[in-house]
Parts: sequence; C-alpha cells; structure tokens
Amino acid sequence: MPTPTLPSRASVKRRTGAKKRASVKKRRKRGFFYMFSRFVIAMMLIGTAGLIWLFFTPSGNNMRYLMADTLITTQHRHWAKYIIGQAELDKRVAAYQARFEQMGTEKDTHTIDLSNPDKEDTPVKKPLVEVEEVSGSGYHGYVMTVNDPTKIRLGVPAKRGKGEKVSSMVKRTGALAGVNGGGFADPNWKGNGFKPIGVVISQGKLYYNGISSGAATQIVGLDKQGKMIAGKYTLEELDKLGIQEAVTFQPRIIVNGKGQIRSQKEGWGIAPRTAMGQREDGAILFVVIDGRQPGYSIGASLYDVQQVMLDHGAVIAANLDGGSSTVLVKEGGDIVNKPSSEYGERYLPTAFLVFDDPSKVTIPNIWEGLRPQDIDPGKK
Repeated sequence: MPTPTLPSRASVKRRTGAKKRASVKKRRKRGFFYMFSRFVIAMMLIGTAGLIWLFFTPSGNNMRYLMADTLITTQHRHWAKYIIGQAELDKRVAAYQARFEQMGTEKDTHTIDLSNPDKEDTPVKKPLVEVEEVSGSGYHGYVMTVNDPTKIRLGVPAKRGKGEKVSSMVKRTGALAGVNGGGFADPNWKGNGFKPIGVVISQGKLYYNGISSGAATQIVGLDKQGKMIAGKYTLEELDKLGIQEAVTFQPRIIVNGKGQIRSQKEGWGIAPRTAMGQREDGAILFVVIDGRQPGYSIGASLYDVQQVMLDHGAVIAANLDGGSSTVLVKEGGDIVNKPSSEYGERYLPTAFLVFDDPSKVTIPNIWEGLRPQDIDPGKK
C-alpha cells in the first residue's frame, strides 16, 4: 500500500492564508454593508427631522419661504411649488407684485445739489467713476459711484434682432464703465435680449414703447439735470419731468431717504442683484451683487441691497434687472464682477453707460419703425 503524500508546509500555508483572506474579505463585506445601512438610516432620520423642522416650525417655515422666493427670481420658478405649493406660489407672486406697485406710488420729493466740483473751496476733485467692493452675509459685490450724473447715457444694441453684451457696448462706444439696465422678454430664459419690457428712453427720446396709451409703468432713470427718477409714471408725466434716460423695472427700494423694504422677510429671496440710487450731492450709486456661486457669493435680498444703498447715503434707489443679467464693466470692456450665467455674459437690450463727454456719443434708435408685436424675443 502506497504511503500517503503529506502536503508540503508551503501548500498548507497557502491554504491557510487563502482561508484567512476569505474570512477577512467576508468580515469587511459584512462591515461595509453594516456601515452603509447605518449611514442610510442616519440620513433618513436626519432627513425626517429636517422635513419636520422645515414644515412645522416657525424658523423652518421662514427658510422654506426664503427658498421659494429665491426660486421665484430664477428660470426655475415652477420648482417653488414643490416647497410651498402652487396656490401659495401664485399668492406669493401676486403679493410681491402688489407690494412693488405700492412701493412705486409715494411721491418723490428728493433734491440734489450739483454744485461745481471745481470751485475753490473743494479740496480735491473727485474722479468721475469710483468702484469699491462690498460684502455681507453670504454675498459679495461692488458699488460704483458716478460723481456727475449728467455723464450717464442709456446704451442700446448696435444691431437689430439681438441684444448686446454690456462689455461690447462699453468697448464699442468708448464708455468709461457700464451696468446692465432694464428687463426684457425672455421666453424660457433663452431670449435674444432684443425686446425690452415697458419703455426705453435715451437722450430724451422715446426709443421703445411697450405700454398701452395712457398706461403707467415703473421706470428707473435720470432727468435732464441729472436727478434720478424712479416710480410709476405715464409717458406724459415723464415728458413733463424732462426725463433723459430711463428703462422699465421695479421696485423702488428707497424713497425720500427711507427704506421701503421692512425686513429680510420681504427681501424677495436671494439672487444676484443690480440697483441704482442717488445721494443728495447728485452722485449716482450702482450696486452690483454677485450670486448663485457657493463659496464666493450666494446672492443678496432686496433688503440687503437697500441697506447697502442707505449705508452709502442714497436718498432714492430702485432695483434693476438682476439674476444672470447682473454685470459691471469697466473701460475697455473688462468685466469687474462674476456674472452667474453658465453661458457667460448675457445679451441685453439696455445698459447705463458712463462717458467723459456724452455730447460726443451717438446712440442710434435700433427699434425705430419696429412695433413690439413684430419682435420675436426668442429668435436667434
């Protein structure tokens, strides 16, 4: 009978090692699934607690409405219904619109002092344009001060059929700086930037009229003396006021030196913002706040913008088009801020431009002879 061959020590070690590795692998696998299941359960508990806080506590409700208000100002407005419901969304939008209309009715009585900046008792002549950075809770942006309001003109696109980037307007016209202006028809947030909302007035002339005869619209602009005009006016009233440059947008946020937005709760969400204001000495303030960029700037509410304006001495101020349109451009067409649009700077119908000598600037009416109903805002 043959003698059985005993396994070598090496083969025994290999088998023992294989068994140990398999055992370790099984333990690791069981450990992974155990930890993963614990993680999922923890996330479900946290999520449940978060939903309870969001829907059943005062602070949670405030956060929920802030989230909804923020969505209302974006191209994803319809998403807000999943947070507050469609009925509440419709109600909130209507309430904001009514509040904005109310904020435009108080009579503005502010006056400005455009004393000669070169008179002998003036210690230092201020530069025409000054830019400073501003920041607050969750936002970063800029304040551009234009010390002579009569140096501002409203720029419009150079060609029919499509808006123009503010950087292009600044470079093309030789402006010292530029800021985006009024709103425009923007179907599915893919508009061509050529069809303004409301009215456009440049160099004292009506360039575009999208309102019915005798109707009033919320405007933001300047008269021939450089006084800022903002509020709800008819074209006849604007003519009597001697309006020089204007676009349609809303709301006014400061009237007669008083803030119109009472708290963050009325601030209309968090978003990129552009606004225009004026101090008693006539200087124009443009506030440009970046947003939708975590880690840099989430955005600001209208209440935040109002407070920045008040801190800088504004006696009147109004909101301009914001969101992905928000842009501040310096001489040569260089962009100062960080626009939030994933496609870069947007094509727009209007921009407030600053010139050393506006009398030498020619801004043709690109909408002359066109009716609003004949303009396709979505055509590329």
